[in-house]
This record gives sequence, structure tokens and C-alpha cells, in this order.
Amino acid sequence: MLLLIAGVASWWLVLARESRRVAQEESDRQTALLLREIDAHNATDAQLQRAKEAAEAANLAKSRFLTGMSHELRAPLNGILGYAQVLQRDPAMPLGRREAVEVILRSGRHLLGLIDGLLDISRIEAGKLRLERTECVFPAFLDQIVRLMRPQAEDKGLRFECVVQSRLPDIVHVDEKRLRQVLINLLSNAVKYTDSGRVRLRVRYARELMQFDVEDTGPGIPAEDLERIFLPFERSWAGERQADTGTGLGLTVCRMLTHVMGGELQVQSTVGEGSHFGLKLFLPEVRMLSGDPHVPGVVLGYRGAPRRLLVVDDQVAHRRLLRDMLEPLGFHVDEALDGEACLAAVAAQVPDLVLLDVTMPGLDGWAVRAALYARQPQLPVIMVSATVATLDAAAVAGTTRFVAKPVMLPELLLRIGQCLNVEWITEPAGELAPLQDTPATLDIVLERDDADALLELGAMGYVKGVLVKLDEIQARLPRAAPLTAHLRTLAAGFRLKEYQQVLKRHVRHAQAPE
Repeated sequence: MLLLIAGVASWWLVLARESRRVAQEESDRQTALLLREIDAHNATDAQLQRAKEAAEAANLAKSRFLTGMSHELRAPLNGILGYAQVLQRDPAMPLGRREAVEVILRSGRHLLGLIDGLLDISRIEAGKLRLERTECVFPAFLDQIVRLMRPQAEDKGLRFECVVQSRLPDIVHVDEKRLRQVLINLLSNAVKYTDSGRVRLRVRYARELMQFDVEDTGPGIPAEDLERIFLPFERSWAGERQADTGTGLGLTVCRMLTHVMGGELQVQSTVGEGSHFGLKLFLPEVRMLSGDPHVPGVVLGYRGAPRRLLVVDDQVAHRRLLRDMLEPLGFHVDEALDGEACLAAVAAQVPDLVLLDVTMPGLDGWAVRAALYARQPQLPVIMVSATVATLDAAAVAGTTRFVAKPVMLPELLLRIGQCLNVEWITEPAGELAPLQDTPATLDIVLERDDADALLELGAMGYVKGVLVKLDEIQARLPRAAPLTAHLRTLAAGFRLKEYQQVLKRHVRHAQAPE
């Protein structure tokens, strides 16, 4: 028994020693594998870090390129849009040329929106895009969209229709700029890719949910391309056949902006029949404006003593543009070509307001602004720049007095009014006198079929059809000229609500018993 016990004990000791040896070898092997894996992870991490640095450098280069390109495009646009506004206000401008100037203004504003869109892509990708929700007068907003798109559609021989399918709110809370950007892009694509037929914009509103439907009779989009068209630089087969294909970023920006605004953008299409883009957004209704952010009407001047302004800009054309904008309104405008000249001019005679460019040789605008505030703390200064990045600098500096180039006169006057507290002398912008319900006017009787046709065309928003019908009625009933002329003015101005009211009032009077 002792020998048996001694043998078992010896065998147990041998097994324990062998187990420790095997465990040590396995531990050494696993440690070596782990060290090799750590080295591989370190190498991978180093590669990822180098790739991240390269991507950040490329992104920074892209941002610098976009910022620089934006500045270079905004500078010439400042002259184009600025002098277009000056010509628009010239009372000696012939009517035909005035319409041409308005086209220049609309096209320039659209180009400015495209420039801003390039910067938006970078901001959205970086998560730095901020919505600026304000109170928007929705009927006027929709009117602007229709006025911009209808001529483009009619130039291609297309029928452009705006159909309102429900009551629309008078005022909504929305980022007006972003919503306009999305709608114009969708409608522009519909017009671009449709060769015949129509482009229709349907609008309906229910429970603070706004639905926009853009329909066309174009070539359509294959099912396999319905998601691909929202990718950057991607187009469907219909887009590849177009000579003017654009950059391939429009729908990408539209979907990104829609998601940022908390909405939904969908597309349905049938090849050979057309496409349907549906935009759904939550737009809360506002009962009344808390304050009008714009100068009402057309500014003719201001009341009170003459005010002296100092314009500081190293570009002669930009200084003269601001002078041509402001001197007809009664301001005395002095000029300075750089920061040193500005400080010298202020030391000689303190102006009421300084319009200060940001990018100048020598002292830049921020340094000049600091020097002015040190000498004249109460002197108001408005910063003017074509560099959009300056907006962020203005926010950091704690100033809201900033005007971006191209300078738009209403915004400039708004800032001047805030700084100088001036009382503007204005003229109502394009307001038409209402139709007077005189017996002579109301005695004009239209046939019931004509009245019904006019009401139906107005309800559809088909302004071109309304004008054609009015010409036909006036040719048959020359004595109806006062009524048809007023209806034509309202329809051409897309004041369809007033158009319907005037026509219904006339129909009720014509049907009233003797």
C-alpha cells in the first residue's frame, strides 16, 4: 500500500510539472500572438491616423477653395446686382429695359443662391449648418417662386401650373432661404428635363404639415436610378442625355437640407410618362408678424437732417456702387481707400456711420473697427464683406451689423435704419388700387360660361390661360375693357386671391335680381 501510494504521488507530481510546462508554453505562445496583434493594431492605427490627417487636409483644402471661390464670385456679382438695383430705381428707365433689369436681378440672385449652395454642402457634411427660422409671409413667398419659374418653363414651350389644393396659411415659421433653395432646385430640374407638356406645382396644407408636389411630363427615371440620383455627382440616364447636365449636386443638397429641416423628400417616376417629387415639411402657422424685418415699400429718402456716411473699400467700383445707391436717398457719402485713410477721415470729421470693408491691404476691417471704437465708442460701423466666413467672425466679435456682398439695397437700408434710427420716406411697392364697385363698372356683364372659365383658370393658377381668355372676352365685348384690364393686371401679378374675389363679386352682382 505504501508503494502504491508513493507511486500515485510520484505520478501526480510528474503530471503537475508537465502541466505547468505545457501551460507556460501555451502562455508564451499566446503572449507572442498578442504582441504581434498589438503591433498590427498599432500599424493599422498609424495608417488610419495618416489617412485621417490626409482627409482633414483635403477637407480643409476644399473648404478654403470653396471660400475663396465664393469670394471671387461674390465680388463681381456685387457690381452686377448693385447697379441692376440702381437702374431699377431710375425713373427714366424705359419699361422694356426695366423688365430686362428685373431679369438680371432675378438671375443674379439665383446665381448667388447657387454659390451659397456650394458652401452649404461643406457645412452640412461638417454638421455646422444652422437653420435661421423666421416668420415668412407664405403667399408672397409662393408668388416669388412662381414668378421665377414660369418664364423659364414658357421659354421651353411648357405649361407651368401652380395648383393650391387647400387653404394656405398667411404666415409660417420656416427657414425661407433653405425652403426656396429646395423648391427652386426641384422645379428647375423638372423644367430642364421636360421637353413638352407641363410642369405642375401642387401645394396643400393640413395640420401644420405642408406638402409640395412637383410633377412633370418628362422622360421619367428608371426604378434602379431612383436612389442613385440623390448621390453626389450621380445622374439618371435622362440627365446624361442633356447637354446642360449641371454638377449633379442639386438633389443631394435638396435631400440633405430636407433632412436638416426635419422633412421628407420622396420621388416616384414612370419612364416615358414623367416624375413626381414630393416634399413634406412641418411648417407651424403664425397668427401675426412680431415685427416687419424689411423696410416697407420703395424708399425715396428719409426725414430729418442730412446724414454723412463714410464708405471704406480698397475697390473703387465697390465704393462708387454704394455711393450711387445711397446719394439719391439724401445721404452725403465720403470715400476712403484703406484703413489708414479711414482713420484720418474720421479724425478730420466724424461721420454718422461707417461702411467698412473687411479685406483690405494694410489694416484689415477688424483692426480698423477696433481702432475706431477706441477713438469713437459711439460711432456705428457696418461691416461689408464678400467672404462668407466673416459671418462667423462677426458672430464671435459680437456684432450683428453686417452686410454681405453682393449688397442688396433693402438689407443695406435695414442695417442703416437700425444704426441711425432714421424715418424712411417710402412709396408702396406695386400696390394696385382696388376695383371700385361703381354702378358703371358693375353694369359690365359677362356670360356665365366666360365667368366660370375665368374662375376655373384662376383656381388652377393657370395665369397664361387667364390672359388668353381675357383677350378673347375683350375682343368679343369691348365694353368689358375696364373689368378685363383690372383682372389682367391682377392675374399677371399673380394676385390670384384678389382676382377671384373681384370676379366673384362681379358674378354675384350680375346674378342679383333687379
